[in-house]
Amino acid sequence: MDLSLTMMKKYLVIAVSALFLVYACVPARLLDESKAKLNECDTERASLKKSTQEAEAKLAELKEQFTKYEKENVGLKRDTSIVGSSYRNLTSKYDKLDQLNQQLMDRLNKLLSGSEKDNSKLSGDLQLTQEQLLKKQDELKALEAKLTLQKIDLDMLNAELKKREARVTELEEILKKKDQAAADLKKKLSDALIGFEGKGLTITQKNGKVYVSMDESLLFASGKTNVEAKGVEALKSVAKVLEQNPDINVLVEGHTDDVPMKGAGEIKDNWDLSVMRATSVTKIMLSAAKIESQRITAAGRGEFFPLDNGKTAEARKKNRRTEIILTPKLDELLKVLGNNN
Repeated sequence: MDLSLTMMKKYLVIAVSALFLVYACVPARLLDESKAKLNECDTERASLKKSTQEAEAKLAELKEQFTKYEKENVGLKRDTSIVGSSYRNLTSKYDKLDQLNQQLMDRLNKLLSGSEKDNSKLSGDLQLTQEQLLKKQDELKALEAKLTLQKIDLDMLNAELKKREARVTELEEILKKKDQAAADLKKKLSDALIGFEGKGLTITQKNGKVYVSMDESLLFASGKTNVEAKGVEALKSVAKVLEQNPDINVLVEGHTDDVPMKGAGEIKDNWDLSVMRATSVTKIMLSAAKIESQRITAAGRGEFFPLDNGKTAEARKKNRRTEIILTPKLDELLKVLGNNN
């Protein structure tokens, strides 16, 4: 009985050892192959590194479990049914691991096959993108060259604009001075002719000029060209103001009504009458003050620049007048305008 028990124990040990040897050889070989394949997959495709690591983790887990079971088997050698159950359990897990490994290999092959096609497509897309990029670069260079030329033109225009703005500012200042000079002149004339204004004499300012308008009744008898005494006094006052303001140009204009002259002497028509009256006024002012003759122009307008187009006696009375038009000299303004050319 003891001998049989002893023999049985020996057989049991041998059987268990054989089982362990079988278990240790077969799975270890397959495990090494799986590792080699997984390592090969690792080098061929970095994108599957994560999956391979998961497989290795599972293998490590299996090794850990295998070690655990081996320790348990050492402690449970006398319980063959437990050893057999553990072996079957481990075999089942190994089968599942092997199946999982096969699935991973299939997925890897599919991914490798798909990657070749994707890489080919990506290569074509990359070449096309590079060509488009080169084209865009050429277009950008052309645009930059165009923008550079436009910037040069713009800088030149801005410089010219600044020059023109400076000239405009200068002209505006000159015009302001001219208007102020006209206003000052008007005041001086008003002060000098205070006794005559409203008595056949008016002083107005417009368009940078001062107009001293004298009715026929203040200066002349009807149809005559000699200035009467009260008119001479008014003209002397005007002359004194002009003497004190040498930068003023003077235009003396004679005007008549539209009633034709029927003279047989020197005055044959309204043209003659208007010119002679303007000349008489001019000579009186030149003799009454020190005024340069070239500053004064005498002109006759006849009946062609009426103040009132009516045919009444009142309208014709307004039109029979002599105007002294005073304009500040524009030498400074003309100089600026000449520089603009």
